Amino acid sequence: MKNPPPQSALREIRAHLGRPLTLTALAGATAVLVLAGPFGTLESLGPAGRIGYWGAVVASTYAAGTAVNVLLRPRVGGLARGVRVAAIALATALVVTALVVGLNLLLLGVVPDADGRGGVVAAIFAIAAIASATLHLTRSEEEPARAEDADGPPPLLARLPLEKRGALVALSVEDHYVRIRTTRGEEMLLMRLGDAIREAAPTPGLQVHRSHWVAIGAVRAARREGDRAVLEMAVGGDIPASRSHIPALREAGLLPR
Repeated sequence: MKNPPPQSALREIRAHLGRPLTLTALAGATAVLVLAGPFGTLESLGPAGRIGYWGAVVASTYAAGTAVNVLLRPRVGGLARGVRVAAIALATALVVTALVVGLNLLLLGVVPDADGRGGVVAAIFAIAAIASATLHLTRSEEEPARAEDADGPPPLLARLPLEKRGALVALSVEDHYVRIRTTRGEEMLLMRLGDAIREAAPTPGLQVHRSHWVAIGAVRAARREGDRAVLEMAVGGDIPASRSHIPALREAGLLPR
């Protein structure tokens, strides 16, 4: 495949970090920290030093937190929501804390020791964990509404290379990845099927199997095979439909009643 899954995850991280809203938020956070000078930086560093230090801390820790979220989210998707959020928050806090300690050593020559800096490390860990959990909970609540209410193309298409951004045909789970099938090709993305389905809105579609979703307009024909069904898609191979989803296919007019 032209773009293997690890590259898909990297592309998702880079796309998020390159958004104007993200860059504006990072610049705002850096400005606040430069002016406030927490953790003694107001006294120990001049304006230029604070800009360099806090700019590096904000950019690197946010990038690290985003990478942890993108890479870990599909692997904990089967857990209960509270456990999933806690796992992502703790992993993010560990990575961010290690990164801040490393930056302090590199930029300031400061190593956590017995002179109270251990408390600073604990504070950084707690702040990172709370911020990560809050952001993850907010994203989980808001993303479905954004996807369902959005006008224009499905948000999911923005994750694909430009040459593959055609009409959605089907979504299929493969290990921790989702294969996105469009009229212009296929792409593997590191994400949960539930998240991909939400981002497929407003395209009319149905989940027809625990591992498959189809766009209704892309179903060319449907046939029964025993207690299940098989859907012939306009692009690519057939998609199986499990017995529990047969009523939904009938409601959509894809199978006779």
